[in-house]
Amino acid sequence: MHIDYHTHHARCGHAEGQLEEYVRRAVELGMDQLGLSDHMPLIHVNPEDYYPEMAMPMDELPRYVEECLLLKDRYRGQIDIRIGLEGDYIEGYEEQIERIVRDYPWDYVIGSVHFLGEWDITDYRQTHGWDGKDPLEVYGQYYDAVQKAAATGFYDIMGHLDVIKRFGYGPGPDQKLDVIALEQAALAAVAHSGTAMELNASGLSKACEEMFPSRRMLEEAVRLGIPLTLGSDAHQPKKLGEHLDQARALLSELGVREIATFRNRKREMVLLNVGENNV
Repeated sequence: MHIDYHTHHARCGHAEGQLEEYVRRAVELGMDQLGLSDHMPLIHVNPEDYYPEMAMPMDELPRYVEECLLLKDRYRGQIDIRIGLEGDYIEGYEEQIERIVRDYPWDYVIGSVHFLGEWDITDYRQTHGWDGKDPLEVYGQYYDAVQKAAATGFYDIMGHLDVIKRFGYGPGPDQKLDVIALEQAALAAVAHSGTAMELNASGLSKACEEMFPSRRMLEEAVRLGIPLTLGSDAHQPKKLGEHLDQARALLSELGVREIATFRNRKREMVLLNVGENNV
């Protein structure tokens, strides 16, 4: 089965293309399932006082869900659309996150850590946040948040688990063992929670030039029996499915034969298709 469970759209402010453009592109590429998973609205900062174009406004959230439902019905028989959300984990805001997760008919929710406090470690405009900080301390803070996110039970998939490496900042080679210990603790927390994890291929186009998570972490995830799914993290329709051929090949190489899909927050394992196609 060919799927892409991680996509973003114009509503979030930093992506391009309307939802239907992604659906049409997925049909063109011959995908079996397309997950629509735009960013959760900001809940811990005032959008008017923060960096612009970070996420959809709160009043757009019901409109987003309504449009997803409309497209799911319109394209029934052509492609199976699954309605998702990338829901940030922000410590101290669990009640607000749970309300958003609970109040809408999601097929799945991706749990991602972007924010350490008010610092979005994935925003290219905020790389100055690393200035004067101990990289290992930042990594420790990040992976602690990942563990807490997994433990909430809010999420079906843990997203881009080592995205902290996105811009190439991090501890030096002499601290590799410390980093591995942080990674393994985070993976153990994911495994304990029973949550799935995505192989997010977008890292191949970022400064880190490596998928999220790394092969090292992926091998450990397979050893731990963590269910895996796939996402391109596309922010443009033309990027849909980008690098997923490499992601599927890597999973196959590591002995993965099934991938996780979701319907109504219930996980369904399906056969991984590694055959030739155009995504």
